[in-house]
Amino acid sequence: MVEKKKTTIILFSGDYDKAMAAYIIANGAAAYDHEVTIFHTFWGLNALRKEELVPVKKGFMEKMFAKMMPRGADNMGLSNMHFAGMGPKLIKNVMKKHNAVPLPNLIEMAQEQDIKLVACTMTMDLLGLQQEELLDGIEYAGVAAYLADAEDGNVNLFI
Repeated sequence: MVEKKKTTIILFSGDYDKAMAAYIIANGAAAYDHEVTIFHTFWGLNALRKEELVPVKKGFMEKMFAKMMPRGADNMGLSNMHFAGMGPKLIKNVMKKHNAVPLPNLIEMAQEQDIKLVACTMTMDLLGLQQEELLDGIEYAGVAAYLADAEDGNVNLFI
């Protein structure tokens, strides 16, 4: 039996366009029969946040982080040409015109292809994020688990 190739991606960025790139690569690798892991850490965790407000108990600093960070993949800003919030609207309009798949749908596709979506537990603690605030069907682990996946990786990316 031929062992599957492995692709691992660390999604550090909270930018819509960079998260899109990570998910496009991940879905492409899965289509090529790679075993794929996306390890979401720091601002990349915003791609996994539920859009609706989830009532959870938080301290003051955790509440401040929660207010400053976008809820859900569709609310993330762009890395360039943000234009006070107009950039994401413009790019989504252009994407729709060209039939490009939006980020929330790329995330759904990843889950359907059994791509392992992992939330960094240390960063969750730092930012005050709780499992109830993140999408269903994801995994929770620390850097050691990512390194175990990456050690055998044929492709390892940091986005």
